[in-house]
Amino acid sequence: MTELLIKTAAKMVPLLAPKRYKAAYGGRGSMKSHFFAEYGVFRALKQPGFRMVCIREVQKSLKESAKRLIEDKIEKFQASGSFNITGDHIDTPGGGIILFQGMQDHTAESIKSLEGFDVAWCEEAQTMTAKSLEYLRPTIRKDPWCSICKLSIKECPCIVANHPEREIFPESEMWFSWNPRHPTDPVDKFFRGPTPPANAIIVRASHEDNPWFPEVLEEERLYDKKNDPHRYAHTWLGEYEPTAIGAIWDRQIIHENRREQVPEMGRILVGVDPAISAQDGSNEHGIIVAGVGTDNRGYILEDCTTTGNPRKWAQRAIAAYDRHEADGIVIEVNQGGDMVKHTLQSERPHLPIIEVRATKGKHVRAEPIA
Repeated sequence: MTELLIKTAAKMVPLLAPKRYKAAYGGRGSMKSHFFAEYGVFRALKQPGFRMVCIREVQKSLKESAKRLIEDKIEKFQASGSFNITGDHIDTPGGGIILFQGMQDHTAESIKSLEGFDVAWCEEAQTMTAKSLEYLRPTIRKDPWCSICKLSIKECPCIVANHPEREIFPESEMWFSWNPRHPTDPVDKFFRGPTPPANAIIVRASHEDNPWFPEVLEEERLYDKKNDPHRYAHTWLGEYEPTAIGAIWDRQIIHENRREQVPEMGRILVGVDPAISAQDGSNEHGIIVAGVGTDNRGYILEDCTTTGNPRKWAQRAIAAYDRHEADGIVIEVNQGGDMVKHTLQSERPHLPIIEVRATKGKHVRAEPIA
């Protein structure tokens, strides 16, 4: 058997010990994702039949997953012959599998398909909702098991405990990697709140802990330190996101007012505020879906902001209108109203469009709502 040796930064060594929860948070270049990707490949080679799911809150395509990173690690360790890389998953030695999924695609029933997995790696965990954690945590469960009979040690019939080929593989684990946004984010409340789980290893890392921090990232870091000092600590040191001075809505307010569920909507509208051009570097076309609930509160249901030509933003706004079964699309006649209306109705004639005229500045209009 070929022995695989993986260099591990000193900061990450504690995460190698068996534990139910393994959490690593910090800024850019702190090797969080690289460590867990390498550790996953190592476990798959060491543990026949190893099953792991790489989870994100939202995964619209595999390009947004850790699949490419894990493939690179398999290639780095010259282990391609032991894995079968397919379009949407990776087969591991001994009949195991690595999957890539988004929590928003799961329900309380569908998540049960992950029962019996050895590891769930939650990437970009700062975006995970409380409901996702509630679904996932009790699902990923598997007792320590015997390498000879492949059964839980509670059911293991092997008599000779010191069999030279017998190895006990650990219970299922959950790995979390993230760059903190706000202390109210569910993953931060879980691991960094007043009562973190006792069976957890929690590591904070930064670029300073990465002995292989690349020169190209060092140049980026120094640039941000000089030119974007307001966000430097968040981006590179893993501090919480800064509060913008003078902002009507800062990130703290946004995070604190997120809701897992919304009531029945009494009225839903799509708001469109297109940019005046579609060139590189132009402003984005603002598109949001908002509604008034039966509780008489206003809710932002979706942000569909995009870039591109007029047809693209029009199609995106109409798609949002259909998706949310909205009552109409609101446009501002002060800002190219005729053009905006014509563009929308060119894509769909008789589309209900509500024209409004702003008589006050954005700040004055927004402040009462804030």
